[in-house]
Amino acid sequence: MVETVMIPTEIQVYWEKLNTRFPQVKAVFADCMQEALDKLSPEGVETYLECACFLGKMGRGVEPILIYVEELPSIVAQVGDEALLVKIKDFTWHVARNTNVPSIIPFLQSIAAVARQLKTSGLLDAYFDLLKEFAVRTTGSVHGHHNTHPSPSLPVLLEQGPRVLSLVTLEGFRNWINYGVKYYANHPERQKDYFSLQTADSNAVLQRERHGTLFIDHENKLDKYMRSLWTDHDYLIPYSLVFDELRKPTPYYDSLGIRIPDVYDDKNGIRGIDRYRATLAHMAAHRRWSQKMVVDNWSPFQRLAVEVFEDSRVEYLAIQKYPGLKKLFLALHPIPDQEDLNLEHSSLIRLKLAIVSRAILDPDYEVEHDDIREFSKRFHIEMKKDGVASSMAMASIALLFIARTRRQSDVNANVYFHKTEVDYRDDNRHLWIYIESGDEEESFDHLEEKKQAEDEHKLPPRHYHEWDYQNEHYRPDWVSLYETLHPKGNPADIDRLLEKHSALAKNMKRILDMLKPQDKVRIRFQEEGSELDLDVALRSLIDFRSGSQPDPRINMSHRTDGRNIAVSLVLDLSQSLSEQAAGCNQSILELSQEAVTVLAWCIDQLDDPFAIGGFHSNTRHDVRYYHFKGFNENFSDEVKSRLAAMNAAFSTRMGAAMRHAGHYLKAQKADKKLMLILTDGEPADVDCQDERTLIEDAHKAVQELGQDGIYTYCINLDPKADEYVADIFGQQYTIIDHVDKLPERLPKVFMALTK
Repeated sequence: MVETVMIPTEIQVYWEKLNTRFPQVKAVFADCMQEALDKLSPEGVETYLECACFLGKMGRGVEPILIYVEELPSIVAQVGDEALLVKIKDFTWHVARNTNVPSIIPFLQSIAAVARQLKTSGLLDAYFDLLKEFAVRTTGSVHGHHNTHPSPSLPVLLEQGPRVLSLVTLEGFRNWINYGVKYYANHPERQKDYFSLQTADSNAVLQRERHGTLFIDHENKLDKYMRSLWTDHDYLIPYSLVFDELRKPTPYYDSLGIRIPDVYDDKNGIRGIDRYRATLAHMAAHRRWSQKMVVDNWSPFQRLAVEVFEDSRVEYLAIQKYPGLKKLFLALHPIPDQEDLNLEHSSLIRLKLAIVSRAILDPDYEVEHDDIREFSKRFHIEMKKDGVASSMAMASIALLFIARTRRQSDVNANVYFHKTEVDYRDDNRHLWIYIESGDEEESFDHLEEKKQAEDEHKLPPRHYHEWDYQNEHYRPDWVSLYETLHPKGNPADIDRLLEKHSALAKNMKRILDMLKPQDKVRIRFQEEGSELDLDVALRSLIDFRSGSQPDPRINMSHRTDGRNIAVSLVLDLSQSLSEQAAGCNQSILELSQEAVTVLAWCIDQLDDPFAIGGFHSNTRHDVRYYHFKGFNENFSDEVKSRLAAMNAAFSTRMGAAMRHAGHYLKAQKADKKLMLILTDGEPADVDCQDERTLIEDAHKAVQELGQDGIYTYCINLDPKADEYVADIFGQQYTIIDHVDKLPERLPKVFMALTK
């Protein structure tokens, strides 16, 4: 049975003008019309009814007209432009005419939230224009049929519009859209994933356009902060706050590194960079002073209380070590409303714990609740015993706190959250040990040691941008590069290679001796210097006594004539190296191994700091970088064992490897920094159809390294390298046509570059 809805007499005339029979609209019309009469001019009311009537006659069901009559009065009042009534109706008709009917409902459902973000009529006009342009660019893209298929991603874009516009400006919104349209024009499903914020590059582009303090802009500064103040050098890994609206992520750390937000806005007068410092200081304090606890028998309330007391303990210790942290912690710690302790029918556990946490850190915070005040005092008494206390001591206090302060209403589903969240604190997953059924046979310590052994050489990927030469901008975080130590072989194999080329080494010894640093070089003819130059002084004395003008430059000084060069050798380890070298019974890989061995011996003789790395790739998602030798390692059996196991596979994504090698070379303290790239072909990968893409990206990497003071030089073994190598390295390359001469030529090229 349908309930009959009566329209008030004064509204009846408007209902008749609307001319619709949808009962859902009739049920709400009186209230909506009254709001329209209050907020719109008489002309605006007429336009409102005409546009609503039009939407009701479109044949798209009740939803368009229902949303319109409910939302438009408040939207127009907020923006202050009644012309918006017609603009929204016209845009809806524009969408319908261009086969994008599925986008009508998402558009009308999202327009109120978008209007709240943009606020002005001018920005909304620009928003409509942007959507029309997007619809034209994506409609009919399926199978290349123009205006045949609706845009696959316009509904998704409209749904995500309010969220994205809450993070970026309209210009940033445009840039984010342009990126998705360009790179996923031929992949409708991937385009939908991009605009629904489910791809890594969507998040990366959005982050680039966001406001606030970005982690990526301050990574080095924060890493130095951890190293210098806390002697903690674990990886800092950002996570995005964009995706999770229901489950808000929090900082944490695990065996792979320290996880922190990708962006922090200023808050309570504290800059974003200082919020990062507060978060890292809190976790560094945990890593230094907290101990794990077995918690299988603790309730959720008890674990929550232990977390808060342990958080307070490590922050108390951190403040004792660095007093300046107190001001930072107190500014970011909420000040709970104590009068709300009298609320009934609410769970107040979080409020009570927030109060005791604030009281522990802030001696000026007066606690009105007797039990909470007592436990604040107990905390300080425990800390004064030995100045450090322990995690278990805090657990004892926390369990007693719950027993003393808990009441029946604390089990209610209505949990009090106001001013209880300390957002710079981590989630404390590192504190807990769970002994589940079946684990008794294998001790926890053994499991931990096993896990640490498994994760010892596993590092999270590093993401590098890649240059898009066609659109002349970077694809942010496009390449995922994984680095590891190269597997080991038999170091005796490398010793045999050195013995094989002993004659070459002997011939080079004289050149190497000349290149070695000389202790001191005399600088003569100085007016001021460290000592007297007797020859010049005697000549000047003779001139003086003979009546001639004496030479005043009678002193000399000395300077150290040393080499200050750091070298990074980057090896292309792609599958093509396995091919047999022309005119030789060895593979290119074997010859490269011999050449690198001789070169490493030469550089070692000169005492130049150097590193050796190799790379290959299997699409942009899997670039592998292998460390053979680090800058701080000697040319020892350990390094030789890695060189002995050198092998080749997959493709050559050169730009990412050069950027990664440059990351380490840039950190070296040297006057000159040289990167040698040994390759047998042009940059290429299986996911790149345009052969120029990776060539142009490698050229861009060369330019970037040059700006960082790194001189790049390519030794190319490809007879056809003339077709592309100059496009990458300019004049900074050598082509070795006779690959069998590589062990002899490579060291000589190096010495020519560094003499």
